[in-house]
Amino acid sequence: MHRLRTCAARLRPLTASQAAQTVGQQQRPITVTSTGGVRTFQPIRCYTAPVASEPFLNGTSSNYVEEMYYAWLENPKSVHKSWDVFFRNANAGAPPGAAYQSPLGLTAASSLAAPQLSSLVGAQPNVEKLVEDHLAVQSLIRAYQVMGHHNAQLDPLGISCVNFDDAPVNTGFQDVGFYGLDESDLDKVFRLPTTTFIGGSESALPLKEIIRRLEMSYCQHIGVEFMFINDLEQCQWIRQKFETPGVMQFTLEEKRTLLARMVRSTRFEEFLQKKWSAEKRFGLEGCESLIPALKTIIDKSSENGVENVIMGMPHRGRLNVLANVIRKELEQIFCQFDSKLEAADEGSGDVKYHLGMYHRRINRVTDRNITLSLMANPSHLEAVDPVVQGKTKAEQFYCGDNDGNRVMSILLHGDAAFAGQGIVYETFHLSDLPSYTTHGTVHVVVNNQIGFTTDPRVARSSPYPTDVARVVNAPIFHVNADDPEAVIYVCKVAAEWRATFHKDVVVDLVSYRRMGHNEMDEPMFTQPLMYKQIKKQKPVLQKYAEKLIAEGAVTRQEYEEEIAKYDKICEEAHARSKDEKILHIKHWLDSPWPGFFTLDGQPKSMSCPSTGLTEENLNHIGQVASSVPVEDFTIHGGLSRILKGRAEMIRNRTVDWALGEYMAFGSLLKEGTHIRLSGQDVERGTFSHRHHVLHDQNVDKRICIPMNHLAPDQAPYTVCNSSLSEYGVLGFELGFAMASPNALILWEAQFGDFHNTAQCIIDQFICPGQAKWVRQNGIVLLLPHGMEGMGPEHSSARPERFLQMCNDDPDVMPAITEDFAVHQLYDCNWIVVNCSSPGNYFHVLRRQILLPFRKPLIIFTPKSLLRHPEARSSFDEMLPGTHFQRLIPEAGVAAERPEEVKRLIFCTGKVYYELTKERKNRGMEGSVAIARIEQLSPFPFDQVKSESERFCNADLVWCQEEHKNQGYYDYVKPRIRTTIQRAKPVWYAGREPAAAPATGNKNTHLMELRRFLDNAFGLDAFKDQQ
Repeated sequence: MHRLRTCAARLRPLTASQAAQTVGQQQRPITVTSTGGVRTFQPIRCYTAPVASEPFLNGTSSNYVEEMYYAWLENPKSVHKSWDVFFRNANAGAPPGAAYQSPLGLTAASSLAAPQLSSLVGAQPNVEKLVEDHLAVQSLIRAYQVMGHHNAQLDPLGISCVNFDDAPVNTGFQDVGFYGLDESDLDKVFRLPTTTFIGGSESALPLKEIIRRLEMSYCQHIGVEFMFINDLEQCQWIRQKFETPGVMQFTLEEKRTLLARMVRSTRFEEFLQKKWSAEKRFGLEGCESLIPALKTIIDKSSENGVENVIMGMPHRGRLNVLANVIRKELEQIFCQFDSKLEAADEGSGDVKYHLGMYHRRINRVTDRNITLSLMANPSHLEAVDPVVQGKTKAEQFYCGDNDGNRVMSILLHGDAAFAGQGIVYETFHLSDLPSYTTHGTVHVVVNNQIGFTTDPRVARSSPYPTDVARVVNAPIFHVNADDPEAVIYVCKVAAEWRATFHKDVVVDLVSYRRMGHNEMDEPMFTQPLMYKQIKKQKPVLQKYAEKLIAEGAVTRQEYEEEIAKYDKICEEAHARSKDEKILHIKHWLDSPWPGFFTLDGQPKSMSCPSTGLTEENLNHIGQVASSVPVEDFTIHGGLSRILKGRAEMIRNRTVDWALGEYMAFGSLLKEGTHIRLSGQDVERGTFSHRHHVLHDQNVDKRICIPMNHLAPDQAPYTVCNSSLSEYGVLGFELGFAMASPNALILWEAQFGDFHNTAQCIIDQFICPGQAKWVRQNGIVLLLPHGMEGMGPEHSSARPERFLQMCNDDPDVMPAITEDFAVHQLYDCNWIVVNCSSPGNYFHVLRRQILLPFRKPLIIFTPKSLLRHPEARSSFDEMLPGTHFQRLIPEAGVAAERPEEVKRLIFCTGKVYYELTKERKNRGMEGSVAIARIEQLSPFPFDQVKSESERFCNADLVWCQEEHKNQGYYDYVKPRIRTTIQRAKPVWYAGREPAAAPATGNKNTHLMELRRFLDNAFGLDAFKDQQ
């Protein structure tokens, strides 16, 4: 009501006394800028205005009058003459209802006094009715724009599963009464608002025609959801694309191309079904228009300058996409069905409908080069989404494509997974973050209205499977997949949207699944009525061909020739496929690294150079790490102390954990290796130790990254706090690491145990990725780990899980050769380390890039050691000639007389410092030796062997701070036993087995620590177990 009152008040004359009061009220002035300069006036509340008696000033019409009034104030000639008279009369003191008069006597009207206005009252109802009717028409148009999709004919089966909770949608001829119009208004002509394009070149239309055109735009085979977008320009753009009369006209050539693509899509599936009817292939039957849809998106994007398209998709229709979109040789697809085909030439391989592909070719429509890659992925639906986005971001980064004009991603989804999998939401929320955006993704949902055997009504709470996309204001285009022309039009618009606004867009192909979940499955058990309807359903190719033949666009003979032509191509490829004897997994590589390996895919050498640096280099990086390289930059006082501490360490030729990391990163950047560190709070570091991004304390958003000020020709350093997601962000970084081997990509968990919400990426991609898809990846996981008495959640990074998935054999002692260490690394599936010194951490990070191949690296990083006075390394451990130490041997008193040592304790990580402290307190430096296994996998068999032979009279103990059923014990024990040929037992000193990773009670924590230290140093502790 406030808005309505102020509007009415503005229509009253402003007396001198009111003007004086207004100034006293100190209300905010409203400024109207016009060609005549700036005019400022005060909005007044005048509660004496007889508003209640003026019905046309109630409800939404008050907005309309208010806008007209603003326009009149700005320029009286900008409104109709009748409104000009109305506002003049109102300002002369007439009540709003009496202010209207016919514009005929305009000269007299300007000098009218209030008492003479009574004769004008009779004209009032006409203008009220006119305003109300126009507003009603606007409401009707808006209803179509907001809810027209509710009435669209989207389901090819006609049994729509979309549930709007029976909410009525008042559109169409029969519902005009809802808006205050009646049937007599249908022939009345109405002026169209600027928020619609249905008029084309006409500015007014009869109501009947308005409704007909809105029905054609919003209630046929396309349903458009876009009115939730809070950007007027974007909404207008979409309205123009779908409302303008005649937009969906296709040339004869376009129709024939579409038919040819439909033939290929359909006949490919029919060929596979004919040849291998008993094989699973997850065919596309029921949504064959997906193939022309994808080809249209790619054609249109290529036209707009895109050179590289990276795709991710589930298994349904994958072989068809490989054959007809990416254009993989058909014989390589067909030979996959041959049961006699020998196993892959390397790795263990994967099923055909999970494999990826990379192909560079000419786009026939645009005659431009385009690179297409389809990412390999597991059965875990939607898990590939963030991986595709990460790879897309990397490709954009490496080619300097800052706006996504040259590289883009297309993601395909199933309807049940798109609604059900949380990773979809996580990936959407990366879409507009500065360090993660790919500048718009086209999402295509193959919506066959069923998830395996589950109906949508029990599979999601939202009406559509695509409603998750609304959170990022992505427009959603629903389209009946049995209308190929509507599908193609929507895909063109989607590609144009992405090119114009660089934001996500969703195409929902509403279709069906002609077979069961796979070709062996019987869907009639669970969806009998749906499948009775599907059996009656005419295939979309047949429908479309009949339409074109009826139109005269093609003849039946031409159509049959097109089918025969493609069938012949398939038959010839099938004959050639019989010559394939072995599966070449390299033919299915989705991310080749040209120039990194030899031509046959082998490492260029099998050695690793020294990872050390010159003293000069260490000093230079240390100076950058302990300074602010930007002038007039005010840092936090606490940070000044940290930087002074770093400078002091550099003077003393030592590094702590943060400086060791700085040295590794800085040196690689100077050598031209890009580094990207991502994760929650990584810029500062969870434990406030890193501080790679400095913040000006006086200027908002002013930051400095010293690491980018090392040298003029250095590689860029990207350090970015991520969204609070593990699954999505780790997948993204994995994808980023796929694009190039010449970059160090690190993901750090806030605490090590948080990796378990990203377990899918670890289990399905990182651990077996190379074995399944011959795809190397050098991603680094930094997982803070250590029993610090902080309770069960923030203690363990679950090392036992990573070690259990290592592929080396605990019972076989490998042959020790000269380059044993590098060969071990080449053969393993990932590297697992737990460094106890900053120097070794420095070396392992540099080794990751200097190796001639790439393996994932899992690092259990410390917490208390970040500031432990003994956890320091001298420059001497980091100079040229030094390497990463897989095992750090005993180098103290015990090493002087090894034959007198009674116990050799093997350990890893932080517990070493607790052991040395206890040994010193007990005065046992001469009788107990302590060796640190820094690289747990691949296991340093050779160095454990030499260390146990050196202390030949000692009994062997494995000591860990973790519980016995966790940590490293089950992994390490059989390997140590293999090394010593089972000559001695390996005793255990550590916490007892437990369900939780750690106790929540500080006192219990300390008691457990005391107990296992007693065991470790009690030389008689294991007597009763012998």
